[in-house]
Amino acid sequence: MNLILLGAPGAGKGTQAELLTKRLGIPAISTGNMLREAMRNGTEVGKQAKHYMDNGLLVPDDVILAIVAERVAQPDCAAGFILDGVPRTLSQAEALQAKGIRIDHVVSLEIDDSVIEGRMTGRRVCSKCGASYHIVANAPKTEGICDLCGEALMTRKDDTPETVRKRLAVYHAETEVLKDFYAKLGKLRLVEANQSIEHANRDILQAIGATV
Repeated sequence: MNLILLGAPGAGKGTQAELLTKRLGIPAISTGNMLREAMRNGTEVGKQAKHYMDNGLLVPDDVILAIVAERVAQPDCAAGFILDGVPRTLSQAEALQAKGIRIDHVVSLEIDDSVIEGRMTGRRVCSKCGASYHIVANAPKTEGICDLCGEALMTRKDDTPETVRKRLAVYHAETEVLKDFYAKLGKLRLVEANQSIEHANRDILQAIGATV
């Protein structure tokens, strides 16, 4: 099963992707994590991505699509995958379709901007492996420490209030149109994201026809 998770920054895509990976046994492909790894490694793509992400802007399509195409061609994606953070624009969605990358369901996590702004200040990300936490909704077992690899958690620069508002504006202008695109293809599934992580996950599984 090949899935796309849509939703504004802070809607819970990363958390739900991790749960779906465990439940469905398919990898979650987060372009954000891959780009941040490139930034930490100081690669040319990483330097380009840093400028855009630090300013709450979208990374250019050619960079994103090159990363995605390589990733979904790997053996662990043979049984399916979950795309988290891509496509973000109509041109990206059309490019994925043109590349012959099959998508079975597109789940849009629905949530108000005001709720998202409140959420973002509590989000923490592992400085090493990229695992995502929230100090209230999905806290690590030890404050400030990643459950998975034991490294320190951090607040990303793109989670500051000013950048969050800019990212939300970009989302509404550039990404929300994807709902219409995938609705016309009969692939869109809407799920309420302003509820518990467990209930949202249950609703996603029901929406895609997986056993709950």
